[in-house]
Amino acid sequence: MVSERDGLEARLRAVEEALERIGTSGDERGTCRELAGFLVRTLCDAAAVDMTGRGGVQGRVAQAGATDLLRDPSPEDPPAVRPLEHGRTVETWTGRAEGRPLYLVSVPLAGPGGGEAYGRLLAVRAGQDFDEHETATLHFAARLAGVHIGYARRQAATEKTALDLQRALVSDPGRPHPNLDIASRYLPVGLRSLVGGDWFETVRLHFGRTLLVVGDVMGHGLDAAVDMNAYRSILREVASTELAPHRVLRRLDTLSAADDRRRPATCLLVRIDPARGIALYASAGHLPPAVFGGDGTGELLDVPVGPPLGTGIGGYEALARPISADQTLLLYTDGLVERRGEDIDTSLARLAGLRLAPGAPVEDIVTAVCDGLDAQHAEDDVAVLAARLRPRPAPPADR
Repeated sequence: MVSERDGLEARLRAVEEALERIGTSGDERGTCRELAGFLVRTLCDAAAVDMTGRGGVQGRVAQAGATDLLRDPSPEDPPAVRPLEHGRTVETWTGRAEGRPLYLVSVPLAGPGGGEAYGRLLAVRAGQDFDEHETATLHFAARLAGVHIGYARRQAATEKTALDLQRALVSDPGRPHPNLDIASRYLPVGLRSLVGGDWFETVRLHFGRTLLVVGDVMGHGLDAAVDMNAYRSILREVASTELAPHRVLRRLDTLSAADDRRRPATCLLVRIDPARGIALYASAGHLPPAVFGGDGTGELLDVPVGPPLGTGIGGYEALARPISADQTLLLYTDGLVERRGEDIDTSLARLAGLRLAPGAPVEDIVTAVCDGLDAQHAEDDVAVLAARLRPRPAPPADR
C-alpha cells in the first residue's frame, strides 16, 4: 500500500519529468507523441491521444505501450465522472482483456482555463486502478500538452498568415511595359519554418521604361512580411515620381528610417529603357544581378552597393550598362545562392557558372536556374525575377 507521502513525492517527480519531456518538439503531433510516451514510461501500460477534427470526428494521432489494450476499451459499467481540483473532471471505467481487469481514464485535452477542446487522452492499465495522485498526474500531463498544442496551433496560424500574405504580394509582380518579357518564381522554405520578407516588383514608368525590384526584409515571420508590404507600397509611390534608381533608394531609405519599428531591408533596383538599350542599376546591400547572354553563359554585374534600407545612412550610386534583346537579366534573393558553411563568393560563382539553353524563354530560364541551384531545397525563401527585352516587330515590307 503506497503511503500518502510516497504518493505525493511520486506525483511531484512525475510533474517534473512531464515539464521536461512534453512540448519539446513545438509541433502538435509531436506533443501528442511525447504525452503518450511519457505516460507509458511513468503511469500506465498503454496511452492514446485522439484529436478532434472538423465536424467533431476523432482521429488517433499518437499511441504508445501495449496498444492491443486500446483496441476495445468499452466499459463494463457506465463511466464514472471523477472530480479534480478547480471543478475539472475526468472519466474512469473498468474493462477486461483476456481475463484481466483493465482500468481506463479519459482526460480532455483543452487550452488554458478549460478553453478550446482539442481532443482526449486515454490511459489504460491492467491489474491496478489509478489512485488519486496518479489521476491528478494524468490530468496535469494532459493540461500541459493542451497548453503546448494551443501554442503550436497559434504559431502555425501566424506562419500561415505570413506565408499567405507573402504569396499574395509576390504572386503578381506588377504590370511591366509590353516591351519586356518577365518571369518570376517564389519558393518558400516551408510552412513549418518562419517565412521571411522576400519580394519582387515591377513598376511601369513613362516612355516605355520599367523599374524592376527585388528585396529582402531582414528577419522572419509575420512582422517581416508586414514590413515587406510597407517597403513595397512606399517604393511604388516613390518610383512613380520618375526618380533615378539610386535616388529612389535614397528616398526610400529616409522614409523607412523615420519609423524605428521598421526592419532594415536589402533591395536592388533596375530601370530598363528598351528604346535606348540601357539598364540603370542601384543596390541597397543586395547581392549582384546576373546577366545571361544569348549563348547561355552568365556573368555577375559589379553594381555599387550601398547600405540596407532603413538605416538612414544613404550613399547610393547608380551603374548604367547596355542591355540587348538576346540577354536575360536575373534578380534574386540570397536564398537562391547561399548555402550553410559556404563562402558567398563560391555561391555566386556557382550561379554565374550555369550554362543555360540559348534563346530559351524567360520562364524556362527561371526554371533552369532554380533547378541548377537546387532552390527547392534552399535553406531560406527564394525570390527570382527574370527580364528580357522583347524584340520589336519588324515593320511591314513595302509592296
